[in-house]
Amino acid sequence: MDEACHLLGVRPQTVYAYVSRGKVEAQPDPANTRRSLYRAEDVAGLAKRKQDGRKRETVATNTLFGSEPSIPTALCTFFRGRPYYRGQDAISLAQSATLEDVAKLLWGAIRPVEFWSDPSTGTDKMGRSAAFTALARSAATGHSTQGRTTAVLHNEAQSLIGQLGGAFGAHQDAQVPLHQRFARGWKQTSKVGELLRAAMVLLADHELTSSAFSARIAASTGASLPACLLAGLATLSGPLHGDASGRVHALFNDVQRLGVDQVVDHYLSVGMAFSGFGHPIYPNGDPRASALLALFEWPEHIVRFIEKVTKLTGLQPNIDAALATLVARYKLPADSAFSLFATSRSVGLLAHSIEQLTVAQVIRPRGRYVGIVPIGKGFTSAGTNNFQSDAVLHSDGHHL
Repeated sequence: MDEACHLLGVRPQTVYAYVSRGKVEAQPDPANTRRSLYRAEDVAGLAKRKQDGRKRETVATNTLFGSEPSIPTALCTFFRGRPYYRGQDAISLAQSATLEDVAKLLWGAIRPVEFWSDPSTGTDKMGRSAAFTALARSAATGHSTQGRTTAVLHNEAQSLIGQLGGAFGAHQDAQVPLHQRFARGWKQTSKVGELLRAAMVLLADHELTSSAFSARIAASTGASLPACLLAGLATLSGPLHGDASGRVHALFNDVQRLGVDQVVDHYLSVGMAFSGFGHPIYPNGDPRASALLALFEWPEHIVRFIEKVTKLTGLQPNIDAALATLVARYKLPADSAFSLFATSRSVGLLAHSIEQLTVAQVIRPRGRYVGIVPIGKGFTSAGTNNFQSDAVLHSDGHHL
């Protein structure tokens, strides 16, 4: 007992509590039946966890910043360097499936999906501002997801995608797949429409991204479906996420204006990272980018640029570079890469929002307060490193 107490830094009563909870195995000492022996591996394991600082606030910090938030999902995963939607290879799906097919798969819908929209929600203006404005208007008047059937939510989700597509410039005709509606709206051929189809399927979801996490947080509070989507798209709009292709587009413009050698040499000389190259999930190359780039010929200056960057850095182009290359090759509208990304990923964001409704719990991480210790009744200026703020609880047990 004395040795166990010393190793764990606790009193005998605490050791007894560990035994009763099954954390430490105990058995009678053959030499003295009034004493107990404690399993050395159990004691050592507990001691190590204490040394690692496995307190509640440290666990929360390590979960959010040292690793990743872990939320159960059946929507998307990665297997042998490729993304899978509900167990189906996304790269293979991109060969022939439409975004409507993928929405049906990810949403678990029974009926075929059509991205329709209410004519009354339409607007003469097109682009990012129009899309976010229309979605914000729907979020302001939307109904909570609580107490509504999945079929009803699927119908609303179809309308939201149709509304977004129209705001980003897609032709309004629900009888035509969305990729062809984008091609018509952007005055492109059906051949380019097929490239848009493949890109949209590849972009539909990517497991628990920051935007999917945002959408799920909103869904966990019972927010309306458009509010969940708006939360996700607001996060997606950052240049380190769904708008990354805009930085690649600017890089390609510099390459065309200044030349491949000058741009590459400048970036390498100052240690700047090349936007659109490398991906932490795909150390051997982003298969989504490879699949899309294999479908069309690239502009000559982009061919030379990608070859040189890959040779000198060892990094392969990712999906952001592939999208920017597609835009440059067919002279698509300036913000078309983000339009495709936002519309396509909305399918996944809505899938995450609907899936989150099956978990009857609000997502509410704790903050680890590191500021000035409050001075007042019950507080002193001492012990600042050990201060832990009280959690304010709602009557239903949720953190406010």
